[in-house]
Amino acid sequence: MKPERLLTLLSDFGDRDVYVGVMKGVVAQINSGLTIVDLTHQIPPQNIVAGRFCLMNAYSYFPEGTVHVAVVDPGVGGARRAIAVEFAQGFLVGPDNGIFSGVLSQSPAISAVELTNADYWRTPQPSKTFHGRDIFAAVGARLASGTPLQWLGREIDCQTLVSLHIRDRQKTTTGVVGYIQYIDHFGNLVSNIPKSDIQGQNWCVQVSGLRIPGRETYGDVQMGEAIALVGSHGWVEIAINGGNANLQLQINWEDTVEVINY
Repeated sequence: MKPERLLTLLSDFGDRDVYVGVMKGVVAQINSGLTIVDLTHQIPPQNIVAGRFCLMNAYSYFPEGTVHVAVVDPGVGGARRAIAVEFAQGFLVGPDNGIFSGVLSQSPAISAVELTNADYWRTPQPSKTFHGRDIFAAVGARLASGTPLQWLGREIDCQTLVSLHIRDRQKTTTGVVGYIQYIDHFGNLVSNIPKSDIQGQNWCVQVSGLRIPGRETYGDVQMGEAIALVGSHGWVEIAINGGNANLQLQINWEDTVEVINY
């Protein structure tokens, strides 16, 4: 018997309704011994880009073989495919809408299937609005319990998996221009500019007409002051010491940001 794997859940379901609990109930019906880790259920509704970012920055902290079920699925019940993907560190289960493209840009897909075998769903007649319960949670539990990927459906070409069209950063003579790719619970503004683009000890961020100094820790500026630093995720972010940069600076998703090295 194959060893059981860890199962993670990520969604935009929040914690007000029963959706997350119901998904866990489906997993428990299949295998009550599985360990489930909630990555987050606070992805902004229908925000696939945010789901992509969070999963991309979480998967590497889990053991090899972990099954990641991610459900941010505005196209549920439509033409988008339901998929399971094997990659070097485990498996991905969810909609084929680009939510896995961040992970797969760092660790490419080995094989993938469209989830066409209803024998491994919760029901052969799934809800048109809740594939997280009727397909993805059930398939995730099966995979984590040792079911081979190939049993779950029709094999598909990994090159056909949907990839989100994310704007890339652009190098300049003084640094790099990027954009805000994520806003966390604290209102910190996370850019798509990695630590490797910061050269030397002196740098700053220019955004929305503001010039914000680059420092190492939040405490390097006074309370209420803006600061740019490299977050624990490895990306340049803009924060307010003790405050909410998103609200106070009125900077939002996809706004342009420039790092200047000097």
